[in-house]
Order: sequence, then C-alpha cells, then structure tokens
Amino acid sequence: MGSITLMDGRTLAFAEYGDPRGKPVFFIHGTPGSRLFHPSEEITTRLGVRLITTDRPGYGESTFHRDRRLLDWPADITQLADHLGIGKFAVVGHSGGGPHTLACAYAIPNRITQAATLSGAGPVDAPGATDGMIPLNKFGFKYGQYLPWAVGRTLSWFFFHERCADPAKAMDRETGHRPVADDELISRPEIRTVCLQSELEAFRPGLEGMSWDTRLITRPWGFNLEEIKIPVTLWHGTADNVTSISMARYMAGKIPGSKTMICEGEGHLLLFPHWEEILKYLISE
Repeated sequence: MGSITLMDGRTLAFAEYGDPRGKPVFFIHGTPGSRLFHPSEEITTRLGVRLITTDRPGYGESTFHRDRRLLDWPADITQLADHLGIGKFAVVGHSGGGPHTLACAYAIPNRITQAATLSGAGPVDAPGATDGMIPLNKFGFKYGQYLPWAVGRTLSWFFFHERCADPAKAMDRETGHRPVADDELISRPEIRTVCLQSELEAFRPGLEGMSWDTRLITRPWGFNLEEIKIPVTLWHGTADNVTSISMARYMAGKIPGSKTMICEGEGHLLLFPHWEEILKYLISE
C-alpha cells in the first residue's frame, strides 16, 4: 500500500499484489471500487505478475477531482508508473474501469503492451446499450448524461446511501437478483471478502467519487474507439445484467483488431473464474 502526490497536488493511493519483480499489470477497479479490489493473489503470484491497483479520485485515499475528464486518467497512471520505475505495462479494467482502460489505450499507446476490459461499461449510444440491465443501471446509462452535477450527486445519495453505510447488507439484499453465476461466486468467502473490503474503502470518503465516475461514463468519452491503436480484448458474460453484452459487441466492432471473449451464462464477476486466462493474455507480449 502506498500513495504518491501528483503534479497538481492531489493524492493517488495504490496497492501492489503478486510478484514484486513480475511483469507489471495495472488493474482499474469498477464503479464503485478501490485499490483493495483484486482477484486471486495466488494466481497473480504464480504467473509472475506485479499487479498494481489504485483508488480513482474520490474513492478511498485518493483526492476527489472535481471537473475530472476521462482523458485525465491516463496522466495519473503515467505518473504512478514513472514513480514505480515502470516503463511499459499492461492495463485491464473491470466494469466502470473499462472506459478508463480504453482511455489509457487511446492516450498512452507507447506505454501499453496489452489492454483488456472485463464486463466493461460501453458508450451509452451503443445500439441496445441498456438491454438486460437492472433498472437502476438502465436509468443511469439512459439519463445520467443529462443530469447536472448537483442533481446527479443527490440521486447518488438517494440510491446508494444505504449501500454506502452497510455494503454487506446491500450485498445480501441483492442475492437472487444477480445472475446465478454471480450469486455462486459472491457466496465464496474469499470473493465476498474482497468485494466487501473494496466497497467499504471506496465509500469511506462518501459518494462523490462514484457520482463523478457515473457522470464520466455516461457522457461522451472524449475520444473515438476507432482511434485506439493497441490490442484490446473485451471479456463479457451473456448473463451480465450490470453492463450489457451489447456494449461489448459494439466496442469490439469499433476498436481495430480487437477480440471478444464471450462467456456463456456468466455474469458481471467473470473476472474471478477467468483470472488465470486473463493474466496469461495480458503478459503474453
């Protein structure tokens, strides 16, 4: 665990898992999330991966950044990589970390060897973007782009203050409303613990980080998917009801040379059972 002071004076908190001398992979958490969210450390270590996670601005110990754009994120990652003495690295993002990963792939292709999104959020204008989503996410993706900051922040409090206060209770309440595959995964103590600890840390400073994240994801990203020049693989489960498989298929059709890994019957947490396969891809070059 550690933190750095960025050029603009903000704090960026990070954590490292796996092999400290291994191949570097930056893992970008979802919305909400924190640097404590990471899949199996046993697999990460065994494969010789140095996994670096962060708190995005407003989560955990990272300073909230009002007026942040999606394309500001690659500069934060670059400064952290420089601080850690890392030249080139792979980058992978889960859920709301998907757009942040693609922003890095677009903005700093000279630093990135491979990129992947896991159950990644896509542009709201993708055909069928909200098909199959839970109602709250469907509402957020359809209307989030039109909401002024004050309104969006208020709605975040209304919908998420109970989850913020007690993530464990919220996690239990969602049982039966997730895909069967996700319910099975979240029932495993090691996965439940990682998800719970990550949310507790994410919400510790409040809901501003998640509110601004939602604002970024549902507005124009500031770059065209067709302009991404490095390899990207998009993993998505057919049963995912948090982000839609339509988004993944749309992005795969736009990003040159991209690959899609469609996982039948799997949900939003497919990164856990596929972690070894995902890492092997990310360190293959």
